[in-house]
Amino acid sequence: MLTIGHSPDPDDAFMFYALTHRMIDTGPYRFQHQLEDIETLNQRALRGELDITAVSMHAYAYLTPTYALLRSGSSMGKGYGPILVARHAARLESLREHEGRIAVPGTKTTAFLVARMCLGEFTHEVLPFDEILEAVRDGKVEAGLVIHEGQLTYRDYDLTQLLDLGQWWQQETDLPLPLGVNVVRQSLGTEVLRDVSRLLRASLDYAMNHRQEVLRYAMEWGRGLDDDRTDRFVSMYVNDYTLDVGDEGQKAIETLLSRAWQAQLIADQPEIVWAD
Repeated sequence: MLTIGHSPDPDDAFMFYALTHRMIDTGPYRFQHQLEDIETLNQRALRGELDITAVSMHAYAYLTPTYALLRSGSSMGKGYGPILVARHAARLESLREHEGRIAVPGTKTTAFLVARMCLGEFTHEVLPFDEILEAVRDGKVEAGLVIHEGQLTYRDYDLTQLLDLGQWWQQETDLPLPLGVNVVRQSLGTEVLRDVSRLLRASLDYAMNHRQEVLRYAMEWGRGLDDDRTDRFVSMYVNDYTLDVGDEGQKAIETLLSRAWQAQLIADQPEIVWAD
C-alpha cells in the first residue's frame, strides 16, 4: 500500500481520477489517497510522511534528499498563474512598503515564492487558500494571494486583480510558471519509481481520453465553479506540461529554483532528481 497525497481541487481530482476509481490496472500496487490542502501536503512531505504526493515547486527545493520529481502531473501555466487581489485598485508600491497585509496560502507555496521575487519583502498572513477571498472581501487583510479556483471566482467577491504572477514570470523569462509537481520517495527503489511514473501517466491518459466523465467527477471539488468554469480551470492546469514537463517545462523548473537561490529566497540551489 502506497500513500498518495493530492489537493481537493478540480485539476488534481481530474489527474488522479483513474487511480482513485481503479479505472486502470495498477498491478500489485494499491494506493491510499489522502486529500489535503497544498501547504499541508508541503509540510507532510518535509516530514517524509507520504510515499507519493503533490507539492509546491517551492517546497521541492527542500525535498531533494528524500523525493524524486515525476515528469507527469505538473501544474504549469504559460502567461497566467496565481493572482494578487484587493477590494479596490491599489498601488503595488504600498504593499511593497509594508502598508498593508497580504493573505498568502502558505510560505512554502510557489505563489508565495514568486510573489517575493516580484514584490520583494511584504507583510503577510498565512490563511487556508479557501479563506483568502473572504478575508480580503471582509477587510481583514488589504490584499490576497489567490491560487486554485479563486483565480476564476475572485470577481464573485467584488474583488479587483492587481497582479498576475504568471504574466509577470512570462515577461521575465518567456517560460511557463511551474506551480505544483508530483514527487515520489526515492527510498522506494528504482523499479517502484518507474512503475509510479507509468501509472500516473496512465491516469492522465485515461482522463484525457474520457474527459467528460472525469470532468463530472472534478466538479465535485470545484468550490463555486459551474460546468464551464470547471472545464476552463482544468484546461489551465492539466495540459501538455502535465502529461510530460518536456524540455521547456524542465527549463522552467530549473530557472525558477536557480532564480530563487540567486535572490536568496531558498538556502541552497537544489540538485533536481527525476524519478526516471
